[in-house]
Amino acid sequence: MAFPERFSNLPEYAFPRLRALLDGVPAGGTPIAMSLGEPKHAFPAWITGIIAEHAAEFGIYPPNPGTPELLQAISDWIARRYGLAHPADQIMVLNGSREGLFAASMALSAERKAGAPAKILMPNPFYQVYAVGAVAAGAEPVFLPAAQADGFLPDFQAVDPAILDQTTLAFICSPSNPQGAVASMDYLVDLLALAEKHDFKVVSDECYSEIYDRDKPVSGLQAVQQAGADPERMVVINSLSKRSSLPGLRSGFVASGPANIAEFVKLRSYSGAPVSGPLQRVAERVWADEAHVTENRALYQEKYRIAAEVFGGLPGFTMPQGGFFLWLPVPDGEAATKMLWQETGVRVLPGAYLARDAGGKNPGKEFIRVAMVAPKEEMQRGLNHIRDCLF
Repeated sequence: MAFPERFSNLPEYAFPRLRALLDGVPAGGTPIAMSLGEPKHAFPAWITGIIAEHAAEFGIYPPNPGTPELLQAISDWIARRYGLAHPADQIMVLNGSREGLFAASMALSAERKAGAPAKILMPNPFYQVYAVGAVAAGAEPVFLPAAQADGFLPDFQAVDPAILDQTTLAFICSPSNPQGAVASMDYLVDLLALAEKHDFKVVSDECYSEIYDRDKPVSGLQAVQQAGADPERMVVINSLSKRSSLPGLRSGFVASGPANIAEFVKLRSYSGAPVSGPLQRVAERVWADEAHVTENRALYQEKYRIAAEVFGGLPGFTMPQGGFFLWLPVPDGEAATKMLWQETGVRVLPGAYLARDAGGKNPGKEFIRVAMVAPKEEMQRGLNHIRDCLF
């Protein structure tokens, strides 16, 4: 039986590829996991009591867009964090940010535009769900290099106007995965102006927004206000996975204009699964609490300092402005990953697995991604092993 060509042609996902590269290869030391971006810091201990308190709600279908209390808690968080009044009815609760990033293409992208198949722009390297969502929606992914020369952010202004006229969506991630680059207000305002000129929407993936070194990353919602833009031009997606070290809670949100949110809700009505009631009660409390976020961020800021000490003299090394990844330059990411595992037991991810070949080049080929999620002492050992083995 044949599978749909659009999915059969997808490359193997990053982590099965990593297992194929390293499985069967003996580790050269006690394994240290630095490949997966799964937060390991403690989440708030009080959340288990909330689940128990509301356990009866497991027996009730949850509201499709989210409970009124959770939607209001997210609206209140946006007001505190960004100084914006974003109405609760222009938000939808997500099963983690990935659901929204996939659904954006399905809900908001036409199949054709300007007499041709629709195009969806995205940085390269990137979170792979952007491309899968585009393919599922019948659109063509367009991979824009996010190179060091451009501050590790895609240069949307350099895209051929004919391609922009066929574009329905443009994805941006800030702080970016994997490089930790942060888009400035000017960058986002200019992107909104381009979207207005060529009639497409911007999808801003902000799931790392609360993990930063010094300056708070700005939001696409702020850029809309700054530019006086149509709120339907911007779709912002965030979650509790990184902010609160709760990747297993599967709780995030999408915020935009009312028409966009109506399309997300309609798609969810047919094909999605609302977050369960007790977990929404947890998320309500977690979005309202900043103390644990401040503690979490301080731990990552300590890790930034350690990384700067270990790699500060490395040619081509750039400290991330946000997020919890290091994007380290190497001659060949796959070869470096295998050697590192064989000689030290440190497990990282080849940068090429997060990117696609475009214009005859894979922009991740000469990098490895290192996740700084392990406990501080273990992470420092891992970074020292990487430096001593590869540099």
